[in-house]
Amino acid sequence: MPDDLNWAIGGEAGDGIASTGKIFAQALSRAGRHVLTSKDFASRIRGGYTAYKVRTSTERVESVVDRLDILIALTERTVEENLDELHEGSVIIYDGERTTMQDLEIPEGMIGLDVPLKSLAEDAGGAIMANIVALGAACEVTNFPIENLDESLKKRFADKGQAIVENNKKAARVGQEYVAEEYADTDFDYDMETTDNDYVLLNGNEALGMGALAAGCRFYAGYPITPATSIMEYLIGRIDEYGGKVVQAEDELSAINMALGAARAGARSMTATSGAGIDLMTETFGLVAQSETPLVITDVQRSGPSTGMPTKQEQGDLNMALYGGHGEVPRFVVAPTSVSECFWKAIEAFNLAEKYSTPVFLVSDLAMSVTEQTFAPETFDMDEVEIERGKVVDEEDIDSWLDEQGRFQPHFPTADGVSPRAFPGTEDGAHMTTGLEHDALGRRTEEEDIRVEQVDKRQRKVQTAREEEDWSPREFGNPDADTLVISWGSNEGAIREGMDILEEDGIDIRLLSVPYLFPRPDLSDAIEEAETTIVVECNATGQFADLIEHDVLERVERINKYTGVRFKADELAERIKQKMAEPQEAD
Repeated sequence: MPDDLNWAIGGEAGDGIASTGKIFAQALSRAGRHVLTSKDFASRIRGGYTAYKVRTSTERVESVVDRLDILIALTERTVEENLDELHEGSVIIYDGERTTMQDLEIPEGMIGLDVPLKSLAEDAGGAIMANIVALGAACEVTNFPIENLDESLKKRFADKGQAIVENNKKAARVGQEYVAEEYADTDFDYDMETTDNDYVLLNGNEALGMGALAAGCRFYAGYPITPATSIMEYLIGRIDEYGGKVVQAEDELSAINMALGAARAGARSMTATSGAGIDLMTETFGLVAQSETPLVITDVQRSGPSTGMPTKQEQGDLNMALYGGHGEVPRFVVAPTSVSECFWKAIEAFNLAEKYSTPVFLVSDLAMSVTEQTFAPETFDMDEVEIERGKVVDEEDIDSWLDEQGRFQPHFPTADGVSPRAFPGTEDGAHMTTGLEHDALGRRTEEEDIRVEQVDKRQRKVQTAREEEDWSPREFGNPDADTLVISWGSNEGAIREGMDILEEDGIDIRLLSVPYLFPRPDLSDAIEEAETTIVVECNATGQFADLIEHDVLERVERINKYTGVRFKADELAERIKQKMAEPQEAD
């Protein structure tokens, strides 16, 4: 495992935990260190425990782990919540002058640094900078050059004026100096190396928004809902630079209807939601498919059902994405398996939608959406982006799609199932489409032969895509290993680091990380070659494991988690070992 450091700040919601953590994460990435963040926050605006954790190393990190080296505790509860991850030598930075922290007991073997955060912040210009004082103290503990904080502080506070930026720089240095003077004889075991590497730091929702822009998305409609909201926040302002528009709708149904309208007008269009929002969009989802409109619908999963736990992790919407909507609705379901893949799979989703005139579910989850991770800039090479707009016809080739009366046929029953598209304003391309069953011209009909013809045509798109596209999973590890692990969504990183832990114990596994949920890759050969197959997912019933068993008619082992917390690498390594040790039941 990498020689890494794990840092966290915790307190009450509303105490500036997220902004403080983001400042430190940005400073680390600017110093050429890899970063992976995780957040624990309550489903309320103010109050309730919240934390921001940063794992950092000079080597790439892919998962959170059960170890905490530096903890900034703004409340006594913060120590209690993280006690299992603290260890001998862990450093706890707290403000003993705060009423709630005066009786704090530092666990044996750990180092407590009583730093008057609020008082020092007031000396630097204002009590509101207490968290920045704590960052300065952390810099001293880890021997991290405090100058690396300056650019992050500038980025965070530049819009408030240079004086505020300078005050925050001063606050950080006051915290550093206090620890250096008051704890000069304390031996800290941490020393964070910096490098000359250049990294970008972004989370899954930001990568997804960036991918949408690169794909040519020019219209986004959405309604704020955790954790999908930050996709809209990312696109606001940025999409305008490319002639696009973001609209905040009054509800989720309105949002998908607006996105549908923009897509019918020829714009690459997207909407995104979470939780019950995807339920509300299902009604229009059928109209999208029936009208053969290319649309990307992003579902950032969270704990359910109903309101559930809006700020907690889960992968419980798979069946909804696969089967949601009345009737038989052709669709594609694409699920990125890492933060960087959110960028590339967003582009692919737009291409699939237009190439086959079919709605695409782009399925993410809370853990991936809020996780910030470092990447080399070339990870997102815009020269590698390809745009496929499908069977768009113009005045030059529209004649071949007109009937005997010279009318355009937007639902012509082609051999591959994909009919032509004519944007509004195309000469001779005027047409209508309805959510009712229709003929090739888009006129409603209940004729039995035409009904069968149109249903078969729409379903043929999926079969055509099966044959034309590459639906292969992402593969890691030893291809000849006896143990096969299959996962989807954000579990990939934790499993990959878990594989490193297992390798230290002489255990090899093969990992297939599946980004395509419909159509799915054929995993039968891989499962047949393995002695043990284990499916890892964050839900209670094993929705993906059920699909695999249905596909291959063979029983698979399951590792499920539905606590609202993501998998960790060391946790998965242990659970995989346990599964391998269990006697396998006969099929």
